[in-house]
Amino acid sequence: MNAYSAAMSDTAPFTVAALYRFATFDDPQGIAADLRTLCGALDMRGTLIVAGEGINGTVAGRADAITALIDHLRQLPGCADLDVKYATAQAAPFARMKVKVKREIVTLGVGDLDPANQAGTHLDPADWNALIADPDTIVIDTRNAYEVAVGTFDRAIDPGTRAFRDFPGWFDAFAADLKAQGRSPKIAMFCTGGIRCEKSTALVKSRGFDDVFHLKGGILRYLEEMPEGDSRWQGDCYVFDERVAVGHGLKVGDYVTCRACGLPYPRDAAHACAADGSGVWPHRG
Repeated sequence: MNAYSAAMSDTAPFTVAALYRFATFDDPQGIAADLRTLCGALDMRGTLIVAGEGINGTVAGRADAITALIDHLRQLPGCADLDVKYATAQAAPFARMKVKVKREIVTLGVGDLDPANQAGTHLDPADWNALIADPDTIVIDTRNAYEVAVGTFDRAIDPGTRAFRDFPGWFDAFAADLKAQGRSPKIAMFCTGGIRCEKSTALVKSRGFDDVFHLKGGILRYLEEMPEGDSRWQGDCYVFDERVAVGHGLKVGDYVTCRACGLPYPRDAAHACAADGSGVWPHRG
């Protein structure tokens, strides 16, 4: 039974779908208007972001309503292979439905990238393990510093960013150093669910690097599919919901979120933080 059918057979009253797809939309405003009408008719809750580069979002509703919405989305241009991760919930996880039109479905702030056609090569977990085991491969974590602190892959470089829009500046400095050394290595990139690394690989390729790869389905799919004994993952994976962090098999980790600054920390750790939200990591006792 796959994740979709498992979700459909669960007795929980809400099915949750996290989705994205880089595609070329000539009329994002028209697509968004149609989605507002459909989501209202389906009594859907959550957020969808539509842009000229595609669609991204997380929604919740009855299982049949989610099916109807996903069927509709897969009819959009370039969205037949829409990436969807399913879960279930006993209570409504969102208060209302929002469909927004933005310049980007995930904000990098670089301009005219084309992730739908220029992203790196997808790798499944087994091929990913082989690639990052090669000491000549550069492994880059595209997430923010507080996410990396919870867990990351063996040998991964932490850019130390506080927001995704900081990544291009970091990479350009890193790339300049590589080129000064005369290096053009294989580059393996990853993120939580796939969307950030897909866009950042398009950035890296636009900077003149050809052998660029990213983990299909992100860390979450890797942790779901890869046996722990064969895994190259270290720690837990931070997630943007009430679970805070998950480990292999998507087992919920033992982390909580600081109410003062919003950053994660181990449940049994004494901590203090910058309550002004400045993003200090780690919390220190």
